[in-house]
Amino acid sequence: MTEYCIPAGPGEAEFTEKRSRFLGHLRPVGSEEEARAFITEMKKKYYDARHNCWCYLIKDGPERYSDDGEPQGTAGIPMLEVLRREGVYNAACVVTRYFGGVLLGAGGLLRAYTRSAGDALAAAGIAQMRCWVELELSCSYAMAERLKLETAAFGGVVADMEYGAAVTLKVLVPEENSGDFAGRIFDVSSGSVTAKITGEAMRAVRIS
Repeated sequence: MTEYCIPAGPGEAEFTEKRSRFLGHLRPVGSEEEARAFITEMKKKYYDARHNCWCYLIKDGPERYSDDGEPQGTAGIPMLEVLRREGVYNAACVVTRYFGGVLLGAGGLLRAYTRSAGDALAAAGIAQMRCWVELELSCSYAMAERLKLETAAFGGVVADMEYGAAVTLKVLVPEENSGDFAGRIFDVSSGSVTAKITGEAMRAVRIS
């Protein structure tokens, strides 16, 4: 089953380098049209800035970038490399620079645009798009923390917890780990907890 990462949500970050302000904005997008619309939106919002550099990377689609007047190779490509390095698709990033009067040089620009895109991505977070098996675990309150740790050990996440006479954990586990996970839960609970499969779905789950 194909799996890949996408932004968990929109993100933005700002810092100043030698009086130049760098504003990084990143947004999840589903198509090139959405990416272009986002870039246009940012250019209109920051119309008075010296540069609005951008990039986007679409799963099974195009990747594009622009230095928007900065020296060639110092902005768009470094920003795109941030997405490539993290394996993130369906993402568009715009870094706006308000020039502060001090030249940064090619190396300084490369570092600044890389940092801005990276900070915006960190603010957005990363979600993994893949096939997850949905399971329910009904257990005692004393057992709940142990089952949360076991879920994480199998690459899973706890999507929800319900509290009543017992605790019900609703967890998502990678498809290829679900069989071993169910067996492990049965073993560590001495047979008192059975992992009940309630469905499966291709969905994005935040991992960072």
